[in-house]
Amino acid sequence: MTRSEKEQLVAQLSDAFSEANCIVICDFKGMTVKELEGFRKIGFEAGLGARVIKNTLAELAFKNAGIEGVELRETNMAIWGEDPIATAKAVAKYAKENDKFVIKGGVIDKVAVDAAKIVEYSKLAGREELLGMLLSVWTAPLRNMVCGLDNLAKKKEEEAA
Repeated sequence: MTRSEKEQLVAQLSDAFSEANCIVICDFKGMTVKELEGFRKIGFEAGLGARVIKNTLAELAFKNAGIEGVELRETNMAIWGEDPIATAKAVAKYAKENDKFVIKGGVIDKVAVDAAKIVEYSKLAGREELLGMLLSVWTAPLRNMVCGLDNLAKKKEEEAA
């Protein structure tokens, strides 16, 4: 890779990292190319970006994006996305399926976090689930009123019969 290609890659990653709300750093040592492509497919479907990058280039990209405190050692794959919960869920799900894919840490809202925090985020309810819960809460009073009126009508019918 030439110097200009490296500079271009760092610029692209800096832009991606500054726009992302969640970046997860994973170790993929021992994985086959087919396994890595399997994760990239899952990540693409979830709208995530993923890239295997050298530590020095990644450190420059993090620095340019204004993110500090990310420790990079050995082999690293960066996965980033807009929604921290969806990103963490996709990565944690694949990490459970493949023992060689290990979450090392990451960045959530421009703050460096450890692997345990990423796993915690993966256990939270996603946007769709939260919207469903909210809708259920909003419709509960009306649903209860309809059930009460229905029971009242049944009681009147029983008394009349």
